[in-house]
Amino acid sequence: MEWSLERVREMVAGGIQSMRDCESSAFGTAMCLLLLFVWYCYRVGREHSSSPLRGGYSTEPSRVGGGGGVLISTEADGRAKGRPVSGLEEQNGFAYCQSTECFRCTNTGEGLNQRLYHSLQDYAKRYTWSGMGRVHKGVRDQGRYLTSRPTIQRPEVFFLPDLPSAPFFSRDAQKHDVELLERSFPALLAELENIYHAPPARAGSSLPPGWKANSTPNGQWWTFYLVNQGTPLALNARRCPRAWRVLSQLRTFIANNVFGNACFSVLTPGALITEHYGPTNVRLRCHLGLRVPSSCELVVGGEPQCWSEGSCLLFDDSFLHRAFHEGSPEDGPRVVFMVDLWHPNVAAAERQALDYIFTPGR
Repeated sequence: MEWSLERVREMVAGGIQSMRDCESSAFGTAMCLLLLFVWYCYRVGREHSSSPLRGGYSTEPSRVGGGGGVLISTEADGRAKGRPVSGLEEQNGFAYCQSTECFRCTNTGEGLNQRLYHSLQDYAKRYTWSGMGRVHKGVRDQGRYLTSRPTIQRPEVFFLPDLPSAPFFSRDAQKHDVELLERSFPALLAELENIYHAPPARAGSSLPPGWKANSTPNGQWWTFYLVNQGTPLALNARRCPRAWRVLSQLRTFIANNVFGNACFSVLTPGALITEHYGPTNVRLRCHLGLRVPSSCELVVGGEPQCWSEGSCLLFDDSFLHRAFHEGSPEDGPRVVFMVDLWHPNVAAAERQALDYIFTPGR
């Protein structure tokens, strides 16, 4: 049953009046305390926003991190704000992003650690410290964890201690979502064809609407984001209603914090994504193969794997990883549908706290 704010206020006022009328009555006191508890539950419930993927999308623009069910109606490349499209620079063999829109590039160092700790304290005051042991340990010792990690696994933003680690995970780690994605292969492939072969967004551009070009030392790497660092993109979602519906049905998609992404990712023949680390170990990156020519490979933590059309690969991108397409132009591009899922050993209470701490725009 749902109560309006006015109804709850009326009940609280009535309870207070009952206590005044029956000052010596234990029943009046108990009733007042009960109604005050109802009021508290109502306020807490109001503060918890539902996943933005559950309520569809709105055509009205919204501020990043505003909560609710409204999508951000801006293009993925951010050109309207005069920001650079992307900035991947190769240093010592690794790819470093320099985009001003990237959370992990603009939020590092001691200042970030302090903000994370204050956000965790604020969360615990509002809700609970129960189940926060690993999160508290991770936030408190974040600087030490990030600098002392072996070079094979070194997340750039946040490390949650005591999580099982491996470059690749079995499909059973997130069986429901893997099977749902694989059943959706025909629909996602058809939607890819619609957006990939659309006319260019504007004169002089080689990219169809919604696509973003990423810098690579060789070849081309294009991405079409539905959710970018926890921010849904309304224009792209409208172009891909079936893909958006699939996202809303996933049980473990990271929909409410900056570590969550969902996109179509295209590598042209000859393309190389240089070795780099992901921002955190609390997620598993899932690739559903849509178009997979021969001579394409993903290497994570030194372990090579090949994509397969209609099948999912689950890997921990906090390990050093790279991808390449060594096929000929006649082979065509390699395309995957990429989504970020929760690591299966991150508990529900920890996920809720991390959603709060890493809310987009916080």
